[in-house]
Amino acid sequence: MAERPGRKPRKPHTAQVVRTERLTPHMQRVVLGGEGLAGFAAETCTDHYVKLLFGPPGVTYPDFDLERIRAEFPREHWPVTRTYTVRAWDPEHRELTLDFVIHGDEGLAGPWATRVQPGESVHFMGPGGAYAPDPSADWHLLVGDESALPAIARALETLPSGARAHAFVEVSGPEEEQKVDSEVEVVWVHRGDRPVGEALVEAVHALEFPEGRMHAFVHGEASFVKELRRLLRVELQIPREDLSISGYWRLGHNEDGWQASKREWNARIEAEQESGGAAAA
Repeated sequence: MAERPGRKPRKPHTAQVVRTERLTPHMQRVVLGGEGLAGFAAETCTDHYVKLLFGPPGVTYPDFDLERIRAEFPREHWPVTRTYTVRAWDPEHRELTLDFVIHGDEGLAGPWATRVQPGESVHFMGPGGAYAPDPSADWHLLVGDESALPAIARALETLPSGARAHAFVEVSGPEEEQKVDSEVEVVWVHRGDRPVGEALVEAVHALEFPEGRMHAFVHGEASFVKELRRLLRVELQIPREDLSISGYWRLGHNEDGWQASKREWNARIEAEQESGGAAAA
């Protein structure tokens, strides 16, 4: 049997920062553009995402060729990735909009987004994505915390006039609410001092679910996603194919640690819930 050829590595896109804007006290917008986006497209999914590439502090590369970097640099000098949902893509003006949750100086991408200046370059892979509201569904459920707000807002803005949907977004307080250009009224759940997702789970449990086939998008911190997965899959018996549900992040883990364990954690939770067992946190 002939040996299967190796998969050719994808090359990262290179874009320039066009402008930035502070949307709320904890949400920063960065708009990218430039000739490096000539081959980019993000129009089929409302949860399209890109993986931004950040080199370690003090490390410079002769050119941003991932294959060459991984061949010539020690692993600790390789770029690290941070994943962000595409808030908007304007193919005519070739502009890509990303929104970043800001926690002061905590993290990597958030501080970068607050200090980056127009004209600076950024490298990223993508887009990925798998969800868009199913037009054949009778109604839509969209639930998430701040990390899922860009995808939820984009989904709502693509719904046709008259589409039925319930959207719940948890934020720290009223100052973090954003305008969404949609007929659907977003239910803003204010977290205050409560644990992430606790109030959101309560709000969804209190919903009187409409009749008909539901298509759901539930994303955000992994622990509350676990609770809502139990509600939808186990208690309400919603078919798996009608759900887009997964943890974007997990409290106490950075993206590197969470991505390394996410698949196993999700598989274990789903197996335990669907077998009737109590899933461990």
